[in-house]
Amino acid sequence: MYICPVCKKRLKKLDNVLHCQNGHSFDIARKGYVNLLTTNKRNPKNSGDNADLVKARTNFLDKGHYLPLAERIAQAAQRELANSKQPVIIDSGCGEGFYTCVYARQLPEARLFGIDISKAAVSHCMTRVHIAGIGNCEFAVASSFELPFLKESADMVISTFAPVANDEYARVLKKGGKLIVVSPSPRHLFELKAVAYDEPYENKLNVYGLNKFELTSEEIFEYTRCIETTQDILDLFSMTPYLYKTSSEGIERLKALDELTVTCGFSIQVYTKKQF
Repeated sequence: MYICPVCKKRLKKLDNVLHCQNGHSFDIARKGYVNLLTTNKRNPKNSGDNADLVKARTNFLDKGHYLPLAERIAQAAQRELANSKQPVIIDSGCGEGFYTCVYARQLPEARLFGIDISKAAVSHCMTRVHIAGIGNCEFAVASSFELPFLKESADMVISTFAPVANDEYARVLKKGGKLIVVSPSPRHLFELKAVAYDEPYENKLNVYGLNKFELTSEEIFEYTRCIETTQDILDLFSMTPYLYKTSSEGIERLKALDELTVTCGFSIQVYTKKQF
């Protein structure tokens, strides 16, 4: 399933190492993941979320605040893959593995491959699956824009709050393969922004330019959630782009809160790979 990030030849496992026919090799970490992010593209040691951000995301997501979304995506995947036996699903930009593990439980017959550029996040993915006893997931450190998978090897790609790579998704998906893209709805976390910003605004829906795919369904999925502690509010805040563009005054206003009810809003788009 994996290909060499250097020469693009298929990787084969021998003991705890992945090898290609050209002699490139990649050690499988003690936890069970493999790092396929090459230094000529990114620094594998410090790409993506650091350990502190991974911890904040884990703390927040494990409270179940986004579980309705994960289950909604899994339901969409089940519908789209109803006629597939042992489908292969790539979770592109999987983060610390919360969503991937929900998909794995909901689709036990599927093989799931999660990739993320953050080594800290992928390491935590393995901790998740070991604790939960999930056996149908594999994880690698890799980029969405250079997926380490064979051509036409996957039945579905899922991208949740992650970069979207039109060409790479089309390359790895089989004919008629499915793509699920999840992004914020206009009202997502509006109440959080109303505290952090002097002039809060609604999100603009993302336009991806997926010219190798046909949009087959789209829904706005929204619900409200009470975030009941200051730490959870700050963990949520650290998961958003607002972390990097909020004034110190806005951050202090968030720190003064002990609870906040927010709108959790998501656009869930399903695409089908076009036939060429």
